[in-house]
Amino acid sequence: MRIVICNGNNSADYIIKNFKNRHNTLSIINDDKDVASKLAQSSKLPVIFGDFTKVTTLKEANVDGADLFIALGHKDWDNYVGCLHARKQFGVKKCICVVQNPKNVEVFKQLGLDSVISSIENLVSSVLAESSLEDLTNTKSFENDKIVMSEVVVKPTYVIANKKIMELNFPKEGSIACVYRRPRVIIPNGSTIILPKDKIFILSTPFDQKKLIEFVKRSK
Repeated sequence: MRIVICNGNNSADYIIKNFKNRHNTLSIINDDKDVASKLAQSSKLPVIFGDFTKVTTLKEANVDGADLFIALGHKDWDNYVGCLHARKQFGVKKCICVVQNPKNVEVFKQLGLDSVISSIENLVSSVLAESSLEDLTNTKSFENDKIVMSEVVVKPTYVIANKKIMELNFPKEGSIACVYRRPRVIIPNGSTIILPKDKIFILSTPFDQKKLIEFVKRSK
């Protein structure tokens, strides 16, 4: 199977390692020079340094007629454009577009992409599969403890209560992955208002976990 892997850092490395020795032919594109060099060294495969949203880069990567195109970039619309070029101009059989914003899943599907994946939605689904949100306590770890999800029930006295997420100046070291407001699970955006009694789930590294919990629990 011919597979094209675009952008991504650790995620690209993981996919490359899993597909490299399974009778697959891999084409790797990355627009970060340092990451491209690292992937080339770790995979022992050529990596094209370039913008995968550009037709010229896709031509250089010999994308024409590939079986699978995976877009792992941090910008959702770049992933969409790359997948669209791959499918419409190069006849790629299947495109997988990874998005950061869960709302773009339906948007991109309506715009013609067949496979759109939200990493946050998948993470929330994993949590739901292992434990109900009501029973989940304190902290859950993922990816060999490289990521932690911390649970905090919002009290009326907290500074964040009754404010929009965009107003919180939330530390860049983490993010609010979801909000449980009985009986609903909300995938938040900047305009989501955090209410008292909401149970919020914060993604971070273990190193930054304490700082983020302290930020959330500040009192008025």
